[in-house]
Amino acid sequence: MSDATRSGKPVALDETQQLISSDKVEGTSVYGRDREKIGSIYTLMIDKVSGQVSYAVVSFGGFLGMGDDYYPLPWNSLEYDVALGGYVTSVTREQLDKAPHYRADERPWDRPDYGRGIYDYYGMPMI
Repeated sequence: MSDATRSGKPVALDETQQLISSDKVEGTSVYGRDREKIGSIYTLMIDKVSGQVSYAVVSFGGFLGMGDDYYPLPWNSLEYDVALGGYVTSVTREQLDKAPHYRADERPWDRPDYGRGIYDYYGMPMI
């Protein structure tokens, strides 16, 4: 585990047995049920009040990070697979093709109903 210093005290940055730093999650591969890679986690969206991760925003479709589309997946639709070293989702590529998504120049999170629409699309209760 690497440490940084904040106010002279070490701060854990990487991970423990049960916890992982958000910067280590970003860039982690996401696989479909067929164990084929469908994208990578671009960022996490965290509820400010509860502190729980609500969405993992998965990027795919671009070349070298340019032209990517961003697909928010409910966090509870992902399960970490140690053997793959990435997250597995039951969401299919066909579902993602029609799923709520946005481009880098869009701001969908400004719409209050955007998050609800993601959970509704995947048929999951909002956490």
